[in-house]
Amino acid sequence: MLSKKSKYAIKALVALAKHSKHGEPMRIVEISEQEKIPKKFLEAILLDLRKHGILGSKMGINGGYYLVKKPEQIFLTEIIRLTDGPIAMIPCASLNFYEKCDDCEDETVCGLRKVMTELRTASLAVLSANSIADIIKKETKLINSKNRK
Repeated sequence: MLSKKSKYAIKALVALAKHSKHGEPMRIVEISEQEKIPKKFLEAILLDLRKHGILGSKMGINGGYYLVKKPEQIFLTEIIRLTDGPIAMIPCASLNFYEKCDDCEDETVCGLRKVMTELRTASLAVLSANSIADIIKKETKLINSKNRK
Protein backbone atom coordinates (compact mmCIF):
# COMPACT_ATOMS: atom_id res chain seq x y z
CA MET A 1 0.00 0.00 0.00
CA LEU A 2 1.22 3.48 -0.83
CA SER A 3 2.02 5.40 2.35
CA LYS A 4 0.46 8.78 3.07
CA LYS A 5 3.95 10.28 2.83
CA SER A 6 4.36 9.05 -0.75
CA LYS A 7 0.82 10.00 -1.72
CA TYR A 8 1.24 13.50 -0.27
CA ALA A 9 4.63 13.92 -1.95
CA ILE A 10 3.12 13.02 -5.33
CA LYS A 11 0.11 15.30 -4.77
CA ALA A 12 2.40 18.18 -3.77
CA LEU A 13 4.60 17.65 -6.84
CA VAL A 14 1.53 17.62 -9.09
CA ALA A 15 0.34 20.89 -7.51
CA LEU A 16 3.79 22.44 -7.97
CA ALA A 17 3.97 21.26 -11.58
CA LYS A 18 0.60 22.81 -12.36
CA HIS A 19 1.61 26.01 -10.57
CA SER A 20 5.03 26.19 -12.25
CA LYS A 21 3.38 27.56 -15.39
CA HIS A 22 3.01 30.80 -13.45
CA GLY A 23 6.81 30.98 -12.98
CA GLU A 24 6.75 31.66 -9.25
CA PRO A 25 7.25 29.54 -6.13
CA MET A 26 4.27 28.12 -4.28
CA ARG A 27 3.90 28.59 -0.54
CA ILE A 28 3.48 25.61 1.77
CA VAL A 29 0.15 26.91 3.04
CA GLU A 30 -1.21 27.06 -0.53
CA ILE A 31 -0.18 23.48 -1.25
CA SER A 32 -1.50 22.32 2.11
CA GLU A 33 -4.92 23.91 1.63
CA GLN A 34 -5.25 22.98 -2.05
CA GLU A 35 -4.26 19.34 -1.59
CA LYS A 36 -5.63 18.88 1.95
CA ILE A 37 -2.26 17.82 3.34
CA PRO A 38 -1.42 18.57 7.00
CA LYS A 39 1.00 21.52 6.96
CA LYS A 40 3.60 20.08 9.38
CA PHE A 41 3.71 16.77 7.49
CA LEU A 42 3.99 18.63 4.18
CA GLU A 43 6.89 20.74 5.47
CA ALA A 44 8.92 17.60 6.22
CA ILE A 45 8.08 16.06 2.85
CA LEU A 46 9.04 19.19 0.92
CA LEU A 47 12.33 19.47 2.82
CA ASP A 48 13.16 15.86 1.85
CA LEU A 49 12.33 16.56 -1.79
CA ARG A 50 14.50 19.68 -1.69
CA LYS A 51 17.37 17.79 -0.07
CA HIS A 52 17.21 15.22 -2.91
CA GLY A 53 17.33 17.84 -5.67
CA ILE A 54 13.73 17.62 -6.85
CA LEU A 55 12.62 20.95 -5.40
CA GLY A 56 14.17 24.31 -4.79
CA SER A 57 13.02 26.96 -2.37
CA LYS A 58 13.04 30.70 -2.17
CA MET A 59 12.82 32.69 1.06
CA GLY A 60 10.90 35.88 1.59
CA ILE A 61 7.49 37.32 0.91
CA ASN A 62 7.33 35.89 -2.62
CA GLY A 63 9.03 32.69 -1.52
CA GLY A 64 8.01 29.10 -1.51
CA TYR A 65 8.87 25.87 -3.27
CA TYR A 66 9.36 25.21 -6.98
CA LEU A 67 10.35 22.27 -9.16
CA VAL A 68 14.03 21.98 -10.02
CA LYS A 69 13.36 19.11 -12.42
CA LYS A 70 10.80 19.16 -15.20
CA PRO A 71 7.59 17.23 -14.40
CA GLU A 72 8.50 14.84 -17.25
CA GLN A 73 11.72 13.95 -15.41
CA ILE A 74 10.18 13.13 -12.03
CA PHE A 75 9.13 9.47 -12.09
CA LEU A 76 7.00 7.75 -9.49
CA THR A 77 9.74 5.19 -8.75
CA GLU A 78 12.04 7.98 -7.59
CA ILE A 79 9.44 9.57 -5.33
CA ILE A 80 8.24 6.31 -3.79
CA ARG A 81 11.79 5.07 -3.14
CA LEU A 82 12.68 8.43 -1.63
CA THR A 83 9.65 8.56 0.67
CA ASP A 84 8.96 4.87 1.39
CA GLY A 85 12.12 2.98 0.51
CA PRO A 86 11.97 -0.26 -1.47
CA ILE A 87 9.32 -0.97 -4.10
CA ALA A 88 9.58 -4.73 -3.39
CA MET A 89 7.36 -6.19 -0.68
CA ILE A 90 10.11 -8.40 0.78
CA PRO A 91 13.80 -7.54 1.12
CA CYS A 92 15.17 -10.44 -0.95
CA ALA A 93 13.14 -9.28 -3.99
CA SER A 94 14.43 -5.70 -3.87
CA LEU A 95 16.78 -4.29 -6.49
CA ASN A 96 18.10 -1.30 -4.55
CA PHE A 97 17.56 -2.47 -0.95
CA TYR A 98 18.34 -6.20 -1.21
CA GLU A 99 18.73 -8.18 2.00
CA LYS A 100 18.70 -11.93 2.45
CA CYS A 101 15.70 -13.11 4.47
CA ASP A 102 16.73 -14.52 7.88
CA ASP A 103 14.30 -17.42 7.69
CA CYS A 104 15.20 -18.55 4.16
CA GLU A 105 17.59 -21.46 3.67
CA ASP A 106 17.89 -21.18 -0.14
CA GLU A 107 16.32 -18.21 -1.90
CA THR A 108 17.01 -19.72 -5.33
CA VAL A 109 14.18 -22.20 -4.74
CA CYS A 110 11.84 -19.92 -2.77
CA GLY A 111 8.43 -19.67 -4.48
CA LEU A 112 7.43 -16.61 -2.46
CA ARG A 113 10.56 -14.75 -3.57
CA LYS A 114 9.79 -15.68 -7.19
CA VAL A 115 6.25 -14.26 -6.96
CA MET A 116 7.41 -11.12 -5.14
CA THR A 117 10.13 -10.55 -7.74
CA GLU A 118 7.51 -10.79 -10.50
CA LEU A 119 5.32 -8.31 -8.61
CA ARG A 120 8.25 -5.93 -8.13
CA THR A 121 9.11 -6.12 -11.83
CA ALA A 122 5.51 -5.38 -12.86
CA SER A 123 5.26 -2.52 -10.36
CA LEU A 124 8.53 -1.02 -11.56
CA ALA A 125 7.35 -1.17 -15.17
CA VAL A 126 4.28 0.91 -14.33
CA LEU A 127 5.91 3.30 -11.85
CA SER A 128 8.99 3.99 -13.97
CA ALA A 129 6.82 4.66 -17.03
CA ASN A 130 4.80 7.36 -15.26
CA SER A 131 6.02 10.81 -14.34
CA ILE A 132 4.38 13.76 -12.61
CA ALA A 133 3.57 15.10 -16.09
CA ASP A 134 1.83 11.81 -16.93
CA ILE A 135 -0.34 12.06 -13.82
CA ILE A 136 -1.40 15.57 -14.86
CA LYS A 137 -2.24 14.33 -18.38
CA LYS A 138 -4.29 11.44 -16.96
CA GLU A 139 -6.15 13.78 -14.60
CA THR A 140 -6.94 16.11 -17.48
CA LYS A 141 -8.29 13.23 -19.58
CA LEU A 142 -10.41 11.97 -16.68
CA ILE A 143 -11.84 15.45 -16.02
CA ASN A 144 -12.63 15.96 -19.71
CA SER A 145 -14.23 12.53 -19.93
CA LYS A 146 -16.34 13.19 -16.82
CA ASN A 147 -17.45 16.61 -18.10
CA ARG A 148 -18.65 15.08 -21.40
CA LYS A 149 -21.14 12.84 -19.58
